[in-house]
Amino acid sequence: MRKKIALIGGGQIGQILAMIAAQKELGDIVILDIPEFENPAKGKALDLMEMAPHGNYDAFITGTSDYKDIAGADVVIVTAGRPRQAGMTREDLLAVNLKIISTVAAGVKQYAPNAFCIIITNPLDAMVYSFYKLTGFPRNRIAGMAGTLDTARWRAFIAMELGVSVADVAGTVLGGHGPDMVPLPRLTTVGGVPLTEIATKEQIDRLALRTREAGTEIVKLFGKGSAFFSPAWSAIVMAESYLRDKRRILPCAALCQGEYGVNGLFIGVPAMISANGVEKIYEIKLTEDENALLQKTIAGVKKTTEETKL
Repeated sequence: MRKKIALIGGGQIGQILAMIAAQKELGDIVILDIPEFENPAKGKALDLMEMAPHGNYDAFITGTSDYKDIAGADVVIVTAGRPRQAGMTREDLLAVNLKIISTVAAGVKQYAPNAFCIIITNPLDAMVYSFYKLTGFPRNRIAGMAGTLDTARWRAFIAMELGVSVADVAGTVLGGHGPDMVPLPRLTTVGGVPLTEIATKEQIDRLALRTREAGTEIVKLFGKGSAFFSPAWSAIVMAESYLRDKRRILPCAALCQGEYGVNGLFIGVPAMISANGVEKIYEIKLTEDENALLQKTIAGVKKTTEETKL
């Protein structure tokens, strides 16, 4: 029997999620949106079905506004929410998107209580925490997409700066999904060569800053809306690792219960995603300076999370 993937939110990210999931044949797909956008969701689903003969994939794709249609989903990916506009911070979105995530959490809890849930909605750190509190799901079945995307951006910028293949760039980014995230140059390599040996301090500082501001950079370029290609693929990487038990170590917003000295917050950390969900969090021995940066981002996540009042 095919797996079932529920995509909550049929906007830019949602439709790209559907396309990539279909192309990878991860399972049958349900695109769910609010009643106002039910027909566009159905239209996108039908369009993707009509693409299947040339796309060479087998997946049954439907659109709906009824949570009953996500019943029994193996994976739920949540993108529902208002996108960030130019001049807005992720925190500006908190109040409106908290209402949306509350509705989503109720629907998922009722109809897909055993799903592995990936949250993309911003402000990410607060939204994944809210979803966790509202559903009561165990920590291993909820993760935020953030760190996977932040690390992809870090790797992409390094490859662009140095003129090398992105496939040879390895690294990770810790912390919250915002301007205080913590890229780790000391542990980043290019073809096994430490980044600190082939890039100047000025280059590394510039790359770290660009990574922290990557989302804002795209928002400014678009003028309206935010990134959609890279967040979608980042979430699919996580979903695929779960569905196919790939046991990948991916930076993602996972619930820390003592790791990195954090209790009760979703922080971007390296985690194994397997058929068990978030199976294990890996702790990195940080330098004093790196730990100071991590403590700063933890404080920011705590502040935003507390504003949910959950």
